[in-house]
Amino acid sequence: MLNNAGVRSAIRGAVEPVARLLLRIGITPDAVTVVGTIATAAVALVCLPQGWFVAAVAILVVLAMSDLLDGTMARLSGTSGPWGNFLDASLDRLADGAIFGGLVLYGAFHGQPWLAAGATFALVTGQVTSYAKARAEAVGATANVGIAERAERLIVTGVAVLLAGLGVPYVLPVVLWILGGLGLVTIGQRIWAVRGQLRVPPTR
Repeated sequence: MLNNAGVRSAIRGAVEPVARLLLRIGITPDAVTVVGTIATAAVALVCLPQGWFVAAVAILVVLAMSDLLDGTMARLSGTSGPWGNFLDASLDRLADGAIFGGLVLYGAFHGQPWLAAGATFALVTGQVTSYAKARAEAVGATANVGIAERAERLIVTGVAVLLAGLGVPYVLPVVLWILGGLGLVTIGQRIWAVRGQLRVPPTR
């Protein structure tokens, strides 16, 4: 069984040839980031509201490779840096918003208010989780704590959407509400961590 290093090596071996090809024909890492985000948003906002869950998950898994691809291209071309990190993080927020927004629309269109409310809850707490980390770094602190990081949220959401598409009832709204609650806990954890780093001790 592969360990984490083996998995990363296998993924790198699959992605690098594609990255080298794209660089050779003049495509930039930024272009891959932007196109991947646009495609993700389009799939999420078209397929999810219609209830085409299995197709949406299949396409979004493929598009998720652009997250690996642009970083690999930047590393190979020697253009890794703060700009790429900023662009990638900013567009990730748009992609997340489109995915959870698509689920909000599905709940609204199909008479499932609890699903729509759960997706809204998960969307808001997920965005604030990322914002809390960014603001912490802006004031000289770190907030790398929490039980609901972005990758885990998206993986769990993807599995729940796939199960819903395969006809498993109730799993999607339940998972969305749980994710919203875990996001709320993560926000609290990050606030507490930053408070500990920045709080001025009382003077005697």
